[in-house]
Amino acid sequence: MGAVLLEELRTFTARLQCAEAASGDPGLGIDLLDAIETLKSVGCAVQAVITDDVATSIRADRRARELPRAEWDRGIASQIALARRESPNRGGRHLGFAQALVHEMPHTLAMLQTGRLNEWRATLLVRETACLSAADRGIVDRRLCSDPAILDGVGDRGLIARAKALAVELDAASVVRPHRKAVSERRVTTRPAPDSMAYLSVLMPVEQAVCLQATLGRDADSLIATGDSGGRTRNQLMVDLLFERGTGASVASGVPVAVNLVLSDEALLAGGHEAAQLHGFGPVPAGIARQLVADAVDRDTETSLRRVYSCPRSGALTAMESQSRTFPKSLRKLIDLRDRTCRTPWCDAPIRHHDHIRSRRQHGATTARNGSGLCEACNYAKEAPGWTARPVHNPGRTHLIDLGTPTGHHYRSAAPPLPSAARQSEVEAVLIAHLRAS
Repeated sequence: MGAVLLEELRTFTARLQCAEAASGDPGLGIDLLDAIETLKSVGCAVQAVITDDVATSIRADRRARELPRAEWDRGIASQIALARRESPNRGGRHLGFAQALVHEMPHTLAMLQTGRLNEWRATLLVRETACLSAADRGIVDRRLCSDPAILDGVGDRGLIARAKALAVELDAASVVRPHRKAVSERRVTTRPAPDSMAYLSVLMPVEQAVCLQATLGRDADSLIATGDSGGRTRNQLMVDLLFERGTGASVASGVPVAVNLVLSDEALLAGGHEAAQLHGFGPVPAGIARQLVADAVDRDTETSLRRVYSCPRSGALTAMESQSRTFPKSLRKLIDLRDRTCRTPWCDAPIRHHDHIRSRRQHGATTARNGSGLCEACNYAKEAPGWTARPVHNPGRTHLIDLGTPTGHHYRSAAPPLPSAARQSEVEAVLIAHLRAS
């Protein structure tokens, strides 16, 4: 039955991909949008049920084989993530979402199955009731989703407010406990922004965040009032003050912390246009990369140049060999520059572990070819029974890994190419062609 359903689903997907648009009929177009939105909700509900069934089957198999309890859940979220082309972190969320719907929130699941609730709004309900016991969660589920009319026309904020109000009514203490846990998980993160900028995000208690912003604003206003702003706007002053107080260095003196900027010799020295790679951030336009280097030199910032060689055709990083069991510092650095983020497909988490693709137990060598950068979660997940990994022979091209899951599915991960080596000038090309002809 499952195989027949899978074939029918693939056939239907192919037909949907080839479907024509509304052909200028806006009424038909709106009906199609509504029908497809319902289809998405139904698909989400089916995914949740299948996800829970997969997890239950894997756990039951491991329990039957008398594996340690700690192994029962290992790698399940990662398999779900790979199947959905998502990161392992998202896979864990999908798994938790599915278990909550199937076992604790049947009315929410039913609304998904009928298309009366979409995946995002169902996720909000699961999130806002996560602090409750299964029994109390079931009460919120029944009060809000037993009748589709209750949430009909209610926006996301209204839905969140109703779920929170019910949670406080049922168990006020459970709403306070997550706040204490959240305070313990305060952190600072960065993520890329357009135009080679970046967002610096600070997760902290609300009173600290308000105090920090008010202090920066007050001091920026003071500089403007005294004429010491240097032509900067209030927002610019607040950012500069935050940098100076966080690093102990002035904005004019440059960046005091080492960063890895990878760019080709042509981009650095010959005005090339190929983007550079800023480790931990991503692509940076060549012009901005050259300016970063020039600013560091002009400001007497400690600057060092390290040559990294890549294949002229593919941009793959040249391997380094080592006989040690653990990856030495230089080889770890090479892997970091080559892989940039975790090598598990669709996972872009920071690299935390340097792992042997073919394990030492299988006589895997400590080399760049047999090494990969992984986040902590992915490294532990692939230690579960049934996972396989091997480097793929790919001469002259970028580094390639084949990852196999316990269900027999295989996924490939290719390292991103480095900026290419300097290309021959037109004059050099003509000379070489002339020499070959003669």
